[in-house]
Amino acid sequence: MEPLTPDSAPPDASAISLITERLRLRPLVPDDIDAVYAACQDPDVQRWTTIPSPYEREHAEHFIERVVPDMWQAGTNFVFAVEPVGGGPLLASINAHSQTGVWEVGYWTVKEHRGRGYTTEALCALVRWIFTELGAERVEWRAEAGNVGSRAVALKAGFVPEGTLRAALLTKETTRDVWIGAMLPSDLGLPSRHPYLPARP
Repeated sequence: MEPLTPDSAPPDASAISLITERLRLRPLVPDDIDAVYAACQDPDVQRWTTIPSPYEREHAEHFIERVVPDMWQAGTNFVFAVEPVGGGPLLASINAHSQTGVWEVGYWTVKEHRGRGYTTEALCALVRWIFTELGAERVEWRAEAGNVGSRAVALKAGFVPEGTLRAALLTKETTRDVWIGAMLPSDLGLPSRHPYLPARP
């Protein structure tokens, strides 16, 4: 469980597939462009994420054909499609990204497939993968304060709320407060590379 470093090879996108009881997580591919474009027309996705608004098909094309492969190759952001394990429509998109050495998760769910626990199930699988394959010692969830849907998913997956960060998100030319939570390997019964000494109450 060595941490992913600038000198280590990132996971091979073509070889990654995370399987849960109901779901398969796999890297986004050009065949997903239409589904991602359609999903991102949802006002809630545009409101609570940093995607362009309005969201055009060219945005989906550029993101999936250029940005996603570049980020996988750089080892900075691993973006997955979430689909039924036996095949079927796009249910959600979920990612693990890091710019400061701490891994963070992000996700959105296709409107028609909300309320069925798909994103929570996918998030649990992704967090375990981040700990076991990327060697993370902490995984953070962040969302704009007020995004109760994202918060509900994170809490169900086991993230521990840690507070509110003031003006920690710049989106649509405005800084906004951010909710933050985290998971540690020990929360899943996994070992960590370093011992953890929590603060005493």
